[in-house]
Amino acid sequence: MAFRTIDDLEAALRSADYLPDRGLATALFLSLALEKPVLLEGEAGVGKTEAAKALATALDARLIRLQCYEGLDVSHAVYEWNYPRQLLHIRAAQEGTVSEEELFGSEFLIRRPLLEAIDSDEQVVLLIDEIDRADEEFEAFLLEVLSDFQITIPELGTIRARRRPAVILTSNRTRELHDALKRRALFHWIGHPSIEREIEIVKLRVPGIPERLAAEAAAFVRGLRGLDLAKPPGVAETIDWAQALAALGREEIDAEVVEQTLGSVLKYREDIEAVRDETLVALIDEARSATR
Repeated sequence: MAFRTIDDLEAALRSADYLPDRGLATALFLSLALEKPVLLEGEAGVGKTEAAKALATALDARLIRLQCYEGLDVSHAVYEWNYPRQLLHIRAAQEGTVSEEELFGSEFLIRRPLLEAIDSDEQVVLLIDEIDRADEEFEAFLLEVLSDFQITIPELGTIRARRRPAVILTSNRTRELHDALKRRALFHWIGHPSIEREIEIVKLRVPGIPERLAAEAAAFVRGLRGLDLAKPPGVAETIDWAQALAALGREEIDAEVVEQTLGSVLKYREDIEAVRDETLVALIDEARSATR
């Protein structure tokens, strides 16, 4: 166990420029202590993927990331055979220089993220990102990996983890995950942070940002989340916007700079059009009032 207490882990994550709440730090600590996967759910941009990256940094471990998508299959997630190399081997076997029996040896195996994580001797953090985007068939395949930390390859047999990876699954909840998968993991929901914590996150991730600018940016984004938008901004957008404002040398926000940089925080044209004129002015006034 790399960390003796939750406080130790929380301090290590802060050192990796990640500010977890106590619930998240506890979930990650228990995941390491019990050697169980942890499922992080929440809106896009609240820091689920960054939590895995920070944990890898805190553990001084290798991060292996599997980005999920519709149609993801075993050949892209687990392994596939190196067919060109096998063909060369077959030709060599026909010439009598090598044995054809070695055709399905491990040297012909292309390791994809899941097998790479299971078959590693070093400390690994395995990030299975946006599992809700994968098909239910792939989700079912994961059950063997997450239950027994092993992968079966018909030609080679079962490969068991010599050192269990720390596993983090993330989901934006675009669909419900199966109960069988949830039972194999701890669970933590990451919501939008309080205004005080979001300001602290901005200051941590944007070193040197003026105090007033960090507070006004966080308050303005919080106001945006209260509107009926197609894609409300997450903490990631707050950080991006704060970096843009700081790069422009701003000390505070005003209507002109907000309008010019709104594309850093809103990603849909309809949302940008909705935040115009009186709405924009009202949000700026509220942000300024909230930070006085």
